[in-house]
Amino acid sequence: MKLKTALFVALGLATAGTTTAQYNALKIPDTLSGTTFNLTIRDTFTQILTGNQTITGGINGNFWGPTLIWNKGDVVHINVENRLADTTTIHWHGMHLPAIMDGGPHQPIPPFTTWSPYWKVDNNAATYWYHPHLHMMAEEQLTMGIGGMIIVRDATESALNLPRTYGVDDIPVMLTDRKFDALNQFVVAHYGDSMMTNGVVRAQRTIPAQVVRLRLLDAATERSYNIGFSDNRTFYVITTDGGLVNAPVPVTRFLLSAGERVEILVNCTGQNGTSVDLKAFNASLAPQVPGGESFPGGPFANALGHADFNILHLNIGAPTASPITTIPTTLTTNTFYPESSAVVTRTVTISDSAIGGGGPTFLINHKFFEMDEIDYHVPLDNTEIWEIKSTSGFGHPFHIHDVEFHVLTINGAAPPAYQDGWKDVIFVPANQTVRFIAKFNDYSDSLKPYMFHCHIALHEDLGMMGQFVVGNSPAGIMNKVKNAKMKLYPNPTKGVINFEMENGIVIKHASVINLHGQQVFEVALNAERAELNVSALAKGMYFLRLTDTEGGSYIKSYLME
Repeated sequence: MKLKTALFVALGLATAGTTTAQYNALKIPDTLSGTTFNLTIRDTFTQILTGNQTITGGINGNFWGPTLIWNKGDVVHINVENRLADTTTIHWHGMHLPAIMDGGPHQPIPPFTTWSPYWKVDNNAATYWYHPHLHMMAEEQLTMGIGGMIIVRDATESALNLPRTYGVDDIPVMLTDRKFDALNQFVVAHYGDSMMTNGVVRAQRTIPAQVVRLRLLDAATERSYNIGFSDNRTFYVITTDGGLVNAPVPVTRFLLSAGERVEILVNCTGQNGTSVDLKAFNASLAPQVPGGESFPGGPFANALGHADFNILHLNIGAPTASPITTIPTTLTTNTFYPESSAVVTRTVTISDSAIGGGGPTFLINHKFFEMDEIDYHVPLDNTEIWEIKSTSGFGHPFHIHDVEFHVLTINGAAPPAYQDGWKDVIFVPANQTVRFIAKFNDYSDSLKPYMFHCHIALHEDLGMMGQFVVGNSPAGIMNKVKNAKMKLYPNPTKGVINFEMENGIVIKHASVINLHGQQVFEVALNAERAELNVSALAKGMYFLRLTDTEGGSYIKSYLME
């Protein structure tokens, strides 16, 4: 987002505010429920630090948007209005839905337009979230704070004696970190120096002296958080990304990776008048885990690296009128797909490369992501094992769209009990292999793809991503061309694009197609390379289609800034 911070400050829009409190009150996002939801994205101002306000991305006027509450079985209709100066997307992270409604890079929302997806909620009760997913802009737009939580409810979860009074004994806790400049503005950085919880630094909350549910979401651009409490108390995992586990799992630590969610129960019965800190015990993390590194300088240096730090100060107050004081012994009975039901095993590689210099570049399947290349054609209703095999010297949180999966093994061993549930993000440790099983059902679309990628925003932006379509008959513009013989630059561009063909291929015609399939530019040529002036086109994503003298087509996507 091209923010002119100095101009805003000069105009007096970044007004000063002061606070001397050791802690700041944790903000609890508003909720929206029902079946129709209106979300407006725009820049706003938020008082985060003492002094100048911070320019942030806001949804419905707030930095970090409302929590959407959905019921399994409902058809939800969402109107997303983009009032930013930049194109964006909103991805419904963890949702099982048609690809055209997914909100990935192929569903951009240009400035001052409205996108209106709808689908039937088929997910189990759990915590999900929504966030930008524009290719090459994810880190910047996530940094601005665009996003929010989703809570899905269903009959199984509702029948349990669990805390669910939102903001009282059922607390949303969004974890991230930010770096600020001298004017209190966000710096787009891979790691921040300041821990932020629900958009608040040094956050605190008063909770009742009873069993409390914390819905934890790692919304950071890179950092993992090794979750625990300052007194090393036991807490209980009750959900993974996609639903309840069979029974509460007692733990004292939980490593939460970027994009991942977990719901935990903490029993504070009889502790009225005391306090405890929710902490990240990251000093114990290996340097191969995001947040476990300690950089003395350079772009990855940060004050929180390889350190323990507070996430949320919890003051324990009086119990509510009808407190829950016990932890359930059972929650549900999950039925996972047996390995024998898989019809194929796909091996997805994660590796390091020296491409580009300046340190390692991380790749999926030994190549960079291309918007118009489909990696896998998955037949509808296939049950598949995906083997994520890493030779990388760094760990990566792997996320797949559309499906929830069940982890079979992590480096040959069964997953720990707190990961033995439905997942859509799994941390793949350095030089290890993770195997999971999933079924690709309900939605067939041979044109519109789903994504799989590392959920570290920098890695995703740099091309650590692939895509697949679900359907039995691959067809459409994006499945026809591999583009091995065509180069396109600069990409993104501000108005001029250059193409070069290899092996003496001569292009006789060039055209530009928008995401609605409309031809918006064309020119006759007789050249192996050319410069095209497309500055008259609006910002957004386009396809350049080149036709050679033999009638062959070459298609590549590009972004107009």
